[in-house]
Amino acid sequence: MEQRRQDTSRPRRDSGTGSAQESKRQPSGLVVRTAFGLIYAALFIGCLIAGTLPTALFVAAMSWLCCFEFFRMMRLDGKVPNELLGLAAAVLFPLSALVDPLWLSALLFVLVLSLGLWYVFFPRTRLADVAITAFGAMYTGFMLSAIVLLRDSVAGFPGALLSVGVCASLWASDSFAYLVGSKFGKHKMVPKISPHKSWEGFAGGLAGSVVIWLILWATGLYGFDLVFAVATGLAVSVLGVFGDLIESRIKRGVGVKDSGNLIPGHGGMLDRSDSLIFGCITAYLILKIGGVI
Repeated sequence: MEQRRQDTSRPRRDSGTGSAQESKRQPSGLVVRTAFGLIYAALFIGCLIAGTLPTALFVAAMSWLCCFEFFRMMRLDGKVPNELLGLAAAVLFPLSALVDPLWLSALLFVLVLSLGLWYVFFPRTRLADVAITAFGAMYTGFMLSAIVLLRDSVAGFPGALLSVGVCASLWASDSFAYLVGSKFGKHKMVPKISPHKSWEGFAGGLAGSVVIWLILWATGLYGFDLVFAVATGLAVSVLGVFGDLIESRIKRGVGVKDSGNLIPGHGGMLDRSDSLIFGCITAYLILKIGGVI
């Protein structure tokens, strides 16, 4: 019995030592998250600056990855989406925005018609599978198409700056919310869905978004006033948080922590894009209705 105790204790000491040495060699989670976040942001911003076509291609790739991760989560929940139709639509939505916003409506019609015919001619298809397929394509490709529309709405450098600014306001909102919430967060927003989100972090996120919109206002390139800038910054941040919560609810519903593992420190592409999905289209609609673009 004594020998058995000695045998079992030995690996425990070795494991602890190895783990300590390995933790010294490996960078902290915050460093990894920051590094890969900067790489992603640099690629994204580079495409926005390069023009509408590079932006559309980048967003189409984002949409495909987000939709693929969404469908993979839905399969865990017992759903059987039509990935051929759903993924094709997710890619085509941002590309159709290159031509004319009307093409988005035309593609949406084709998607719904195709899914309806799939449901009619394949009796084993469930209505839930049809609904999940349509939602996946619209939730990713259709919503993210707003980034392409934003980039195409204003020519030259002002258009690049505006589209970068919209995305940056959501990134700033996420970053400020994380930093403020980590340090001061005491009052949880929705602990059953996203246990780390706090009202203090939410307020920090609002401030981060407004700062970026104040910078856009200060350039004088777009003709909106101070009140419009602050109100838009608040609205974009709030809808970005809604996007984050919606994706968190989806993940919690199927029992996964991340939508994927594509980006170290961030999870999947859907994890990285959840706030953009609702925040960018909010910015586009406000700017369009407000006559700015």
